[in-house]
Amino acid sequence: MSHPSLAALSGAAAGLLIANKQTVSVAESSCGGLISAALVAVPGASAFYIGGGVIYTAKGGKTLLPERPKGMQSATQAFALFEARAIREKMGATWGIGETGASGPSGNPYGNPPGHACIAVSGPIERVITLATGNADREANMWAFAKAALDLLADLAAQ
Repeated sequence: MSHPSLAALSGAAAGLLIANKQTVSVAESSCGGLISAALVAVPGASAFYIGGGVIYTAKGGKTLLPERPKGMQSATQAFALFEARAIREKMGATWGIGETGASGPSGNPYGNPPGHACIAVSGPIERVITLATGNADREANMWAFAKAALDLLADLAAQ
């Protein structure tokens, strides 16, 4: 399977962030750092990428994010938005990206099938989407989730 270069994956979003003198931070889960890697692959990324973390386990979330509201489950739109808002605030960025899901080859403990992800972007405006690839291919899903997150950031940064 062929994928675009990392820099090409985030090129539109990075260009808008640079042009608008805006910044981004990322809290990702099932992408495993691919969103951040795509942003950092752009030359001059330090002008717009502040940082982020891979929130892969409950322990990771407790370490990098504030305490989540009681009853909030991972791999939901509410949790993705919580991640995006929390990482944006914590890092003082214009935009925050939150991604949570099940990359595969099996589903997650919350009952979501492989290929399910919730992605949020929080900033001057906010949006949350759910992606269902219908695919159990772990790496293909990671790329699809990262592309969806970066496309969503570009859409919102263009407004």
